[in-house]
Amino acid sequence: MDESTSGTAWISAAEFHRAPGVSDWRVVGTGPQAVFTAGSLDDAARLIGPVVEAARRFGILPDIDLRPEAIVVRVPYRSTEGIPAAAREFAATVAEAAAGLGLTADPSLAQSIGVYVAQHSEADVRPFFAAALGYEPFGDTDAVDPLRCGPQLAFNPITGDAPGRGRTHFDVFVPAAQAPERVSAALAAGGRLVDDTHAPAWWSLASPDNHGVDIASWTDTYD
Repeated sequence: MDESTSGTAWISAAEFHRAPGVSDWRVVGTGPQAVFTAGSLDDAARLIGPVVEAARRFGILPDIDLRPEAIVVRVPYRSTEGIPAAAREFAATVAEAAAGLGLTADPSLAQSIGVYVAQHSEADVRPFFAAALGYEPFGDTDAVDPLRCGPQLAFNPITGDAPGRGRTHFDVFVPAAQAPERVSAALAAGGRLVDDTHAPAWWSLASPDNHGVDIASWTDTYD
């Protein structure tokens, strides 16, 4: 078995980005991702064959999202251990194939959305949400769509541990270079800065009616 899928070889986002040929890719909350824009569905679909071949060659199980505007290729987290080491060679091979087909990479479009569900320390709401959404447990605190189509859920105690109260907020994972611009756009659209003490790893924002959103870029840079 290829060591990238056997759990014995894992790399960080920083290690991934140091590899040659992966400049088209960014690491968001669900793993490495590349977006290649296209002029039509047929143009975008031409990359599917090379992606499948590269996946077979390097032992990677990618997700492919085909749209008329673009094709999105992801190396999804299938373990909490990190990014499979072979993702570097896979990503470089896919990027080279996309360039050969005339598809343009746009790293600024890479992102993933997560929903952070806060709970009282004596409550365990993950089974409820997993049952209601048809999700399955991931790691000790998260739940995921089995086909990785919906946002990932994270469950953690509320600060202050207020009993009987549930809260949620969105986690928006974007490339590190895009994060300040995304924060500025949200503030210009009426948002409020709640906490920037963790920036540039993430910024905590609130909507005009106090719904929480974290703009996070740490997944693209951790080592």
